[in-house]
Amino acid sequence: MAYDDPEVMQNPAETMRKVMEEIGNHIPVTLPDALDLTKPAIISSPKHRDTKNLTGEIRAAAEFLKPARRKGTAQLEDLQSLIDWANRFKGDTSALFARADMKAPKLTCIADYHAGGAIDPVSATGDATARHCHHKAIYSFPLSDEWEAWMNISGEALAKDEMGEFIEIHATEVMDPTPAIIKGSASDKNQGWENRLIETAEKIEGRFGQLHQLLQMSRQFQVFETSDLKVSTNRDTGESQINFLNEHKDAEGAPLQIPNLIIIAIPVFRGGAPYRMAVRFRYRKSGSTVKFIMTVFNPEKYFEDAYREAVAKAREGTELPLFYGSPEAS
Repeated sequence: MAYDDPEVMQNPAETMRKVMEEIGNHIPVTLPDALDLTKPAIISSPKHRDTKNLTGEIRAAAEFLKPARRKGTAQLEDLQSLIDWANRFKGDTSALFARADMKAPKLTCIADYHAGGAIDPVSATGDATARHCHHKAIYSFPLSDEWEAWMNISGEALAKDEMGEFIEIHATEVMDPTPAIIKGSASDKNQGWENRLIETAEKIEGRFGQLHQLLQMSRQFQVFETSDLKVSTNRDTGESQINFLNEHKDAEGAPLQIPNLIIIAIPVFRGGAPYRMAVRFRYRKSGSTVKFIMTVFNPEKYFEDAYREAVAKAREGTELPLFYGSPEAS
C-alpha cells in the first residue's frame, strides 16, 4: 500500500487502521498432530515482534495426561517386595546397589541405570548409553531389637543393678554352653557353631558361663581386695624392686572364679535367623564400686554374613548385576 496515494490520504482514519493491521500481523501458530517433546515449540508475539518459548508449558501439558518417563523412589518394607518391584520394572540396564553400613544397611534397585560400555562421544543427540537414574526402589534393612540392644551396651561399663536389669530383660537370649563347649575340644561330631565358639574361647583364654551365674552376680556380687608386697632383687646390680600384688577375693576369702564369656543367640535383622555369638564378660573395681562390661566378640563378622546372605537372595531373585556401594549422586 502506498501511503502517498491521494485517495488514501483523503481518509486518515482508514489509513491508520490498515497500518495497525500490518504492524500487528503475525504468523498463526499450528501445533503438530503428533507432539514431539524432544523439540522446542516457539511462536512469534505481536509486541515488538519478540518470540515466546512454550516448550516447558507444552511438556507440562503433555505430562498432565501421561508422564514422559518413570521417576520416583519407592521405600519398601521387606526384601521380597524389593525383589518383586525389580522384576516388575527391570530392563536391560537395571542394577542393584548394596551398602553394608552396620547402622543403616540398604539395598537399592535402579530400574533405569546407565547402560554398560564406554561413554559415547559427545554429539548433538547425546550419549546413547546414559539414563536418568530417576526410577528407584530402596529397602532399608531393619536391625532386630535384640541386635540393637546388645550393640548399645557392648563395651559400656554398667553398674551391678544395670547389668542385672539388662540380663533379666534379655534372659531368653542368653544360652548355656553345651557339653561340647564346656569340654572345650573342637571335633567333627560338634555343630559348626560349637566349634567356632570353642575356637573363640581358646583365642582369648575364655571360659563360658551360664545364665544363673550372671543373675547371681547381679544380685549379690561383692569384691574384696587384698594387697601383698613382693620384693625382687637383682643380684648383679643389687637393685631392689617392690611391687604390690592385688588379688580379688569373695566373701569367704577365696580367689574369684567368674566366667569371662557368655553365649547369646540373636538375629541381626528383624525376622532373621538367630546367630550364636560370644560375649566377653569382665568387671572393673573402682573404690567401693564394681562396673561390669559385656562386649560382643567380633559382631562385624555376623553382620556381614547376614547381610551378604540377604543380598545374594536379592541378586538370585532378580538376576540383576550387583554393586557394593552407593550409585552416582544425581
